[in-house]
Amino acid sequence: MPATTRPAASHSKNPGSQSALRHLNQQRLIECLLSGPATQAELSRQTGLSTATVSNIVKIMQGAGLVSTEPVTSSGRRALSVRLNSQGAVAVGIDFGRRHLRVVLASLGYQVIAEETVTLPLGHHAEEGIAAAVELLDKLLRQNGVERRAVVGAGAGIAGPIDRRSGTVAQGAILPEWVGFQILERLERALELPVYVDNDANLGALSEVTWGPHSGVSDLMFLKIGSGIGAGLIVNGAPYYGAVGITGEIGHATIHEYGAICRCGNRGCLETVASTSTMLELLGKSAGRSLEPQDIVRNALAKDPATLRVIDDAGLAVGRALGNVANLIGPEVIVVGGPLAGLGETLLGPIRRGLVRHAVPVVGETTTLTMSSLGARAEALGAAALVFQHAGISSG
Repeated sequence: MPATTRPAASHSKNPGSQSALRHLNQQRLIECLLSGPATQAELSRQTGLSTATVSNIVKIMQGAGLVSTEPVTSSGRRALSVRLNSQGAVAVGIDFGRRHLRVVLASLGYQVIAEETVTLPLGHHAEEGIAAAVELLDKLLRQNGVERRAVVGAGAGIAGPIDRRSGTVAQGAILPEWVGFQILERLERALELPVYVDNDANLGALSEVTWGPHSGVSDLMFLKIGSGIGAGLIVNGAPYYGAVGITGEIGHATIHEYGAICRCGNRGCLETVASTSTMLELLGKSAGRSLEPQDIVRNALAKDPATLRVIDDAGLAVGRALGNVANLIGPEVIVVGGPLAGLGETLLGPIRRGLVRHAVPVVGETTTLTMSSLGARAEALGAAALVFQHAGISSG
């Protein structure tokens, strides 16, 4: 799994404040306890902190449910052993989509405690999405008997690029009502928790190397095909964010120079030929009614000719764009996620053909293309993993 993370926007504290120092010292203790229980004296020696400081931090962590303690004898003297409580620390993962909100609660042991998805109105404003997230989080905590003090923090995925310099949702998001919104500050006020914000595709990539079967992969690309098309990158074992946090915008790679106008202002972008919105528009005309992504999956699996043709065209276009990216960064694995993940090889087949056709032969032959095993929860799970990593907690 990645050794480090550098999210597009993260919870920040005054580095000289007492709360920031306490937070840093708590992370140091957690890192020591990941290898097993230790006495307070041992923690003091390992961290270089005074015994009084360790004792105070342990009391705070115990009150928050992060650790448990028990009296022991060490070198003939009475001591207090401290154990990291895997069920006491809870992370919240939030996925804000164009028309959905998903919230998960995850334990330190990387087990999902609870999750729920609700529908958001198309064109909803950020304040509506945040209010729904607060309500859903409170509901899940209450229903599962999780005390709020046990929550380490919340990670949030946004369906659009995030400018690290300002912490705002940048132009090009499929949530235009959120553009320019100070998502980090507003979420922290509403949730009253440390918050870490990132693009949903970046979190999808993080989830694959944390929760998924690709924990040993150092170079991975997560491609999300939905209303928009975006990619998250793991390069040399860590998420890649570029200079301002806006990377992986493969949906705006030009496929047809004189194609349809894209919402970004360019022509013939990949999104204009391969997003679920485009597929639904094409298929809805022939069906004479509006369709949903699950209709694409169902009709394709039923071998509907029109649906299979649309998927084939879209897959080839996606593969062409992936070929260019693969030539540049040479990923070991490309994972495809999003609402069409249930298509399996029906979608992977044409993507693979496009990839092999447009990539350098050795790159096309050695790049593994697979469908995400995490389904629709990938982005929310990645958001929860982000929280644990910032708390100094690793899945190992």
